[in-house]
Amino acid sequence: MSTSRARATELPTRARVVIIGGGVIGCSVAYHLAHLGWTDVLLVEQGGLSCGTTWHAAGLVGQLRATEASTRLVRYSTQLYARLEAETGLGTGYRVCGGLTVARTPERMVQLRRTRANAAAYDLECELLTTDQARERYPLLEASDLVGAIWLPGDGRANPTDLTQALAKGARQLGVTIRERVRVTDVLTRAGRAIGIRTDAGDVEAEVVVNCAGQWAKAVGAMCGVTVPLHSAEHFYVVTDQIEGVHADLPILRDPDGYTYVKEEVGGLLVGGFEPEAKPWVAPDRLPYPFEFQLLEEDWEHFEILMDSAVHRLPVLAHTGIRKFYNGPESFTPDNQFVIGEAPELAGFFVAAGFNSVGIASAGGAGRALAEWIVAGEPTMDLVSADIRRFSPLQGDIGWLRARVGEVLGLHYAVPWPNRELESARPQRLSPVHALTAAQGAVFGSRSGWERPNVFAPEGIEPRLDYSWERPAWVDWCVAEQRAAHERVAVFDETSFSKYLVTGPDAQEALQWVCSADVAVSVGTAVYTAWLNRGGGYEADVTVTRIGDLRYLVVSSAATTVRDLDWLRRQLPSGGAVEVVDITSALAVFGVMGPKSRELLTRISGNDFSDNAFPFGTMREVAVAGAPVRALRMTYVGELGFELYVPTDLAVGVYRGLFAAGADLGIAPAGYYAIDAMRLEKGYRAFGRELTPEVGPVEAGLGFVCKLGSEVDFLGRGAVVAVRQSGPRRRIVSFTVADPAAYLWGGELVLRDGMPVGQVTSAAYGARLGRGVGLALVGDRVTQATSPSWIDAGAWAVDLAGEVIPIGVSRRAPFDPDNRRVRGT
Repeated sequence: MSTSRARATELPTRARVVIIGGGVIGCSVAYHLAHLGWTDVLLVEQGGLSCGTTWHAAGLVGQLRATEASTRLVRYSTQLYARLEAETGLGTGYRVCGGLTVARTPERMVQLRRTRANAAAYDLECELLTTDQARERYPLLEASDLVGAIWLPGDGRANPTDLTQALAKGARQLGVTIRERVRVTDVLTRAGRAIGIRTDAGDVEAEVVVNCAGQWAKAVGAMCGVTVPLHSAEHFYVVTDQIEGVHADLPILRDPDGYTYVKEEVGGLLVGGFEPEAKPWVAPDRLPYPFEFQLLEEDWEHFEILMDSAVHRLPVLAHTGIRKFYNGPESFTPDNQFVIGEAPELAGFFVAAGFNSVGIASAGGAGRALAEWIVAGEPTMDLVSADIRRFSPLQGDIGWLRARVGEVLGLHYAVPWPNRELESARPQRLSPVHALTAAQGAVFGSRSGWERPNVFAPEGIEPRLDYSWERPAWVDWCVAEQRAAHERVAVFDETSFSKYLVTGPDAQEALQWVCSADVAVSVGTAVYTAWLNRGGGYEADVTVTRIGDLRYLVVSSAATTVRDLDWLRRQLPSGGAVEVVDITSALAVFGVMGPKSRELLTRISGNDFSDNAFPFGTMREVAVAGAPVRALRMTYVGELGFELYVPTDLAVGVYRGLFAAGADLGIAPAGYYAIDAMRLEKGYRAFGRELTPEVGPVEAGLGFVCKLGSEVDFLGRGAVVAVRQSGPRRRIVSFTVADPAAYLWGGELVLRDGMPVGQVTSAAYGARLGRGVGLALVGDRVTQATSPSWIDAGAWAVDLAGEVIPIGVSRRAPFDPDNRRVRGT
């Protein structure tokens, strides 16, 4: 019997779930599905288990990540790896040895102090060290040029191949079928749903297909029209001969200013890193086959910057032999976050890939998270930052990805400036007035491919961002924009807003179910509302305007277009007469904000913008600079203002008309940094920062967006009622900083009576208040029920890179809590 025929007889013809890829991620998904009771699972691997990227991974398991949700994923991984050997009888090589991260510069030391505060927020042990203390932890260290370090005792390492085999055995023990040397040649679909796979050993029917194909995941997605935005880059490390004094419990060493990491490896050292300019590998659609347990050619010239840095930090390397040079390709995503979730293009097709060199640390938690998503039918935790739906098909372009991958790998060990903007593969999407804002001095940021003015440089000054932990120079520019919106009139190009048209006889009924607020309103009325999940947490934060008897305009953030549309379509009633259309590119949006906004618009329109004719929360069809537009009286900056929704082809004329008519009114362009600062002074929440799938309206202080006083049901209503009755565990609060010179970025640890109680979610400098302002998510860790009286009492502060700064906390907006400015009074 031939090999192919033997494989065909061994391959099941049907499974409830088929997993493509036998690396550590695929095996983890299989393991966790089995533990959730889904054992009719088939995992196929084109080579042998762990043969792709997994086997040559460095195996570092660092627990602390940038967010609470991602830190929880890795902490679960460590718990799983610690118990897996006892469960399966196979070792994983997991060892807790601690992690030492050193700083060469004051800027890096600020980052490490902030990291220590993050650890306290997440209840992780972390210690600041002097250079002498760092040398005690790591005797081989050259520390004369260091300014400090941090110590994370819970960090560890695992053997990637052994870990994969243990997860696979754990899955097999519960009934999962694993077949090696089976190559997937197509993903089978029917009526917009994945129904199985085609392989070189036969077809397999399935209810769910899971793409865990590592650097092949993009090509697998392309088989069925799914965008998986990742691209491979060459990743280098060496393993040395044995070194005296190196032992199995030697800590992991990270020297990010020198781009390097070091761990013990069989009595020697594994030395690797993330060079500033990476080396992309072949395009994702041209990956070689077979490519099993293979490496790429050595490139000592490219590795030189890493090796020179490592020799400087560990002088013993200068006279130590190299046993093996590893150059293994690894896949990276456009934003350095992995990709997980059900594809918006194809129901029943899930992806977990693009782990950006943290696959071993993330595998346990990510595998469980995806398995729970498959079983529950929706995410069971906050996965927004990794959700596959954060990308559009534009981010799947191979040329664009190749241009981006060299930058994102190099940023692994760069100083993580809070407002850093990626520079490669831009521009991608442009507002129709992009050239006009550029001529006005715009400094552009990028969001979901859109080029957007962050801030405007004064005339004669180069329009560029400076990065600093202290107050950057551009803050003064932003302050001027805030003052223009507060004292005169400012125009914001908000074209990147996501815009959806929901129409049809059943549009009202469908939106009443999806929206927490009552949208059965009169034509021309706008409603601010939440889209909630079954657990009562936020899936979107939107404005819904009824523009006709059977027509609604939904406006959301620029970053959530694909996610919003997918969420909305999944919640619509089956067979309902309702249609959803993305009209984002059809309309430009200009925010005209400030006490003189009404006067400006009256000048260039024949329409009445008075309070009686145009109340807050209404939309009217008006003429502006000779163009027909929809004007919505709404504000996100806390001043009298209007949003103009302008057909794209008329946008340039309207923009020019606004500035021509407003010259004597002191009109000024303004950017998203000003929007952010002003919305924080008003306590306005933002999705992805304050509002997440784990935070609901009661926790957010936005209970008014829920139609609980009516009999109309909505998704998540029961969960909202339960939290309101029991009291929330955590709450979003506003705060102002006592010291006007202190500059916060967000992410800082919040203290109450000296004890950690939460984190700052957003922060900025508010010009109207003349000090730092922000929002924070806080909670009483003792009672697990955060009452208003608990918030109103106590001494509040933030940890700003190790310095305790007093803050004033309030449940009301710090600026104009009675909305007099919004009313124009």
